[in-house]
Amino acid sequence: MAIAWREQLSVGNNIIDDDHKYLIEIINRVEACLGRKDMAALQAELRRLHEYSLLHFDREERIATAIGYQQTPGLQQSHQVLMEKLAKMQADFVSAEQSWSPDLVKGFADFLRNWLIDHVIKEDLLMKPSLQKYSPAYTPW
Repeated sequence: MAIAWREQLSVGNNIIDDDHKYLIEIINRVEACLGRKDMAALQAELRRLHEYSLLHFDREERIATAIGYQQTPGLQQSHQVLMEKLAKMQADFVSAEQSWSPDLVKGFADFLRNWLIDHVIKEDLLMKPSLQKYSPAYTPW
């Protein structure tokens, strides 16, 4: 089941929101690869997810720092933990590539959905009140 962007996920900053939309697209493509059992495409999408997540987290942290968001250190720590969890799940899934069991595929897809959506809802939306003091087009660079 593909993830769909909803306005309730918006933090009020175009850069962060656009990044989240693109991360949703990547996760949806990962799920499609899982459904097709296409390991080559899956590995390419997982690399894209990893690289784009690093880029996104860097941008998000720079914006949080620039607006004086008090929870920036916690956000940075959360990002590090998220990347570690993503790396572990990717390694676990790739090492079990031969099985492609329905439970393994569902578990990995659920993890990715929750990995992003939980982060947005539990972490990023806490920045929304601080971000609302700035234009949605605000960028510190």
